[in-house]
Amino acid sequence: MSTSVSRRVQKHRNALRAAGLRPIQIWVPDTHRAGFAAECRRQASLVAKSDRQDTGLSDFMNTALSDLDGWH
Repeated sequence: MSTSVSRRVQKHRNALRAAGLRPIQIWVPDTHRAGFAAECRRQASLVAKSDRQDTGLSDFMNTALSDLDGWH
């Protein structure tokens, strides 16, 4: 049975390569690590505080969004 799974996986990978894709490996934060959620909250709080203080950025983003009206 594992041979069948291996063949299906290889077939899928070959199809992806044929479509011009290539596999990559990346390292990401461990979401199960102690303190991860607290760090997310801390960073989100800093971003929210910065957004509230930077009214110019908010105005710029609203102007940019209005420029997209009717754009497809």
